[in-house]
Amino acid sequence: MTHAVITGWGKCLPPAVLTNDDLATIIDTNDEWIVSRTGIRERRVSHVSLGELGYVAAQRALAAAGLSPLDIDLIVFGSCSYDEYVPNQASGLQARLGAKNAASMDVNTACTSFLYALSTANALIRIGTARRALVLGGELITHHMDYQNRGVCVLFGDGCAAVVIEATEREEGLLAESLGCDSEARGTLVVEGMGGLYANQGRINGLVHWHFEGPEIFKRAVLGMTGACANVLSSQRLTSDDIDLCIPHQANLRIIDAVAKRAGVPSERVYVNVQRYGNMSAATVPVALVEALEEGRVKPGSLLLLPAFGAGLTWCAHLVRWGERITPLALSDAELPACDKTAIELVRGFMAGKGVTL
Repeated sequence: MTHAVITGWGKCLPPAVLTNDDLATIIDTNDEWIVSRTGIRERRVSHVSLGELGYVAAQRALAAAGLSPLDIDLIVFGSCSYDEYVPNQASGLQARLGAKNAASMDVNTACTSFLYALSTANALIRIGTARRALVLGGELITHHMDYQNRGVCVLFGDGCAAVVIEATEREEGLLAESLGCDSEARGTLVVEGMGGLYANQGRINGLVHWHFEGPEIFKRAVLGMTGACANVLSSQRLTSDDIDLCIPHQANLRIIDAVAKRAGVPSERVYVNVQRYGNMSAATVPVALVEALEEGRVKPGSLLLLPAFGAGLTWCAHLVRWGERITPLALSDAELPACDKTAIELVRGFMAGKGVTL
């Protein structure tokens, strides 16, 4: 049976750091209030487009895999905050990379988009449609944020990461997946002001209102992710004791802790970086995966559990057997252009462009 092993990985995080103290200058909040409820201390704000973040992350992943863009025959870009919807984000990346042999598609399932994209690429490799795929998860959430809503704006940040997956006959890569959607509760997380639904309502495109029912989302997220974890483990006749590292969606420290407890994975085998980046939506799992590799938390042959949930409400869990290599074959010199503004200056600028003064 053909499998698809991860052979390359790379992340791209914008340099501007928005701290809790920064947010306290524009809304009624403070560091203690945010940390006690979310575990988040800071997040990143991008001064460049999602396409730019994706390009740097992709170049780093390709270098790690020892491949050129021409070796890639599929690009799948997971996000819910694309630079453009027509044409798609993946085709822009294909053009920028010069990956002219690659079919290119986008996947939007909100925070689960990277993992759904990984499932898509994995399936196409398994049936022989592709041999080498570039899979990305990235977001520019801060550009679509309501910075007058403290219950939401403290949670989210920007970032991107990419992986390369390649066909192999070894039993490695994505071993099992459980995907689902709790659409009954899709109204608990809605970003009003994005999309054609609002075009005839006299609203400014991009001037958003977030409808976010935190307690209900929390409950359904925990149930969805723990159920998905149970599904993938039972499908392989495994238990939580077999998991070497759990790398969950980094939405909120309370959710991470609740999922780990219910799934039976002790805290020392759960990777957490939500304190540094907040919720980067589709970027959280791949960025955390890259950082776990950088920190030596992933070993050759490690069994990884990757649960996530997102608006919709989509949920999933993926079981990944890591390959033999845990270090990049090469490094890329791709870098973002310099940023000459602080994060809070960028935020004020975004909102001023929508007619809102903070």
